[in-house]
Amino acid sequence: MRVKKSLVSFITILAITAFATTALGKNNSGTASADPVATITQMVNDNVKADLTGDSSFVSKNYANNFTGGTSWGNWETKQSILADLNDGKSKTNSEQISELNVRVYGFAAVATYKSTYDMTYKGEHRARTILSTDTFVMQDGSWRLVASHSSEAAK
Repeated sequence: MRVKKSLVSFITILAITAFATTALGKNNSGTASADPVATITQMVNDNVKADLTGDSSFVSKNYANNFTGGTSWGNWETKQSILADLNDGKSKTNSEQISELNVRVYGFAAVATYKSTYDMTYKGEHRARTILSTDTFVMQDGSWRLVASHSSEAAK
């Protein structure tokens, strides 16, 4: 009887561990993350670094394939259009700083809001402004992915 109880206890602990590992998800390095707020915060900051270096691999890895974004210039973007812009040789971020970052997690979804001030050349046109952004993340296949974004020009 004692062996049965031990086996049932072992199987129960194994199941709980497997569920907890899956539910917590993975961060970008593939290890389990107990703090999704820290993971999303790091992703937002890494996105800025990728913008400054023109690193398209960040978008490839961290944006959902069906990502949609509304820009502060009144345009829609997709993952594919962002990758094309990063590789066209006519777009470059000269400076970008974010502030007022706030991340809220709702189970397998998260929302990040922040203010961003940037100076860039986009398709050969100089652009500089401060925007308010809202990014929506969803846990997909054990990793957080950016699925939607919207930005509006900040009040002056």
